[in-house]
Parts: sequence; structure tokens; C-alpha cells
Amino acid sequence: MRIDSIVINASPLITLFRSGQAHILPQLFHRIIVPYAVWQEVVLDDWDDAPVRELRQQTWPVREHVDPSPRVAAWALGAGETAVLSYALANPPLRAVIDDMDARRCAQTLGIPIFGTGGLLVLAKRRGLLDSVGVAIEKIRDAGLWLSEDVVRILKTQAGEYEEEP
Repeated sequence: MRIDSIVINASPLITLFRSGQAHILPQLFHRIIVPYAVWQEVVLDDWDDAPVRELRQQTWPVREHVDPSPRVAAWALGAGETAVLSYALANPPLRAVIDDMDARRCAQTLGIPIFGTGGLLVLAKRRGLLDSVGVAIEKIRDAGLWLSEDVVRILKTQAGEYEEEP
């Protein structure tokens, strides 16, 4: 099943813009929901760097007001994570794009399908938008996203790029 729409959290947005790879989002998805809580966190709060200014100029983010789901709110996540997961829960089969481990556990428990930033890169490679997931991963790591070597190996394997060392 082709995924047409996502709801995205602050960390993946910031990481993709800082790594110069945010252009893949509108190429991958027809509709990209950014809850107002996430927009507030990224654009209106304390962030004032070139990637955030670039996000402000984009026409593709669809900003939505989200009423928190009591099922998600019970997890005591941040406002952005709560909004992203509440929106995805209310709008299946929409995918949530989220990197926070507690939010990912919440999503798994509630049956919300998710991607992480690394998963977006694998999908972009599969759809012919990236030549190398390995290079893209290095860019998001350089932009500040921590990924363990195990996760990097899994992502490269999913993208058909991992080779066992002799």
C-alpha cells in the first residue's frame, strides 16, 4: 500500500531541513500534516536558524489543530509528540513521523503506524529519490540526529546497501 500522507513531528522536520534533505518530503508524500503544536515548537519558539526560516517559506506543510487524544495524553509526552500521535490515531491509516523513543513506544502500544527519519530515507531510496542511504544518514547525523550503529546497519540493510565486513 502506497503511503500518501503523513503527520510529522519537530525533530524529523528540523533534522531534514538542517541536513539539506527536506526536499524529499513533498516528493514522497501528497499531504504532510504539521500540527500547530509542532509548528509552534519549530517555527515560533526559540529556533531561529536558516533551516527554520526555510520551513516558514514552504507551501507544502498543512497545519492542523489537534485535540489531544486521552489515550495518547496518558503517556505524558511533549506537546508535539502528543499532537502527532493523536492526529495519526484519529486518522488511520496515516503514518506518524517521529523519532522520540517514548513516543515510538506509545505508537506501538496504540497500533499507530510510524516512520522515523531514517525510515523516510529508506523509503526515498526505494522510490529513487536518493542514490545512497548511507550518505543521507551521515547528513542527518551531522545535523544532530543520534542513530546507533545497529540502527544504521538496519537502515542500510533495508536500503540494500549494507555489506558484512570480512
